[in-house]
Amino acid sequence: MFKAKILLIGPNELFSRNTYLFQSGKTVLANFLSDATENVGGEYRPTQAVRILEYESQLDGCGDVKSCEVELWDCSGDFKFESCWPALMKDCSGVVIVFNPDIPSQLKEIETWHSMFIASQSLQDSQCLLIAHHKPGSAMEEGRLSLASQLNRFTLIHSEMEEEPEDLRRAFCRYLGKVVNTLSESREQEEMSIIT
Repeated sequence: MFKAKILLIGPNELFSRNTYLFQSGKTVLANFLSDATENVGGEYRPTQAVRILEYESQLDGCGDVKSCEVELWDCSGDFKFESCWPALMKDCSGVVIVFNPDIPSQLKEIETWHSMFIASQSLQDSQCLLIAHHKPGSAMEEGRLSLASQLNRFTLIHSEMEEEPEDLRRAFCRYLGKVVNTLSESREQEEMSIIT
């Protein structure tokens, strides 16, 4: 069975709702995608460096491979942990950049995340995903966002956890299928180079 190490990265952000503070979405998404139940409700606690969630996922569009083991690395968006990021990137299979499209500065900031986590590792486009994570109650516009040219190559999905959470899960499973296909092709090429 394939094992996929996926980094969930993106800007730090806090917003308030009814006197509670909620995170920008990486931890919420990680908990949802992995079916984890920790940190539900209550007081917001920012992720310290990284939090790793392990689970098995069914794949879409991946040929003979029907499932894979997933290590979802919920990485802090706080730059005070920047010295840890090279270690987090080691042997990663894919990168997901989560951002709030309602905050214009984050559209620019994700370019930095791209250069540090994607360009530096020479990942293929199929190994990268952008999630425009909309906050509860915000107006969700699925139109084209004004992204830098290097980001327009990646699949972009809009998420809104209160409206269509299963659409997000299906889109993420399709992404995982692409990542596993890339890993499988790479493994086959490596085996062929050994044989020849």
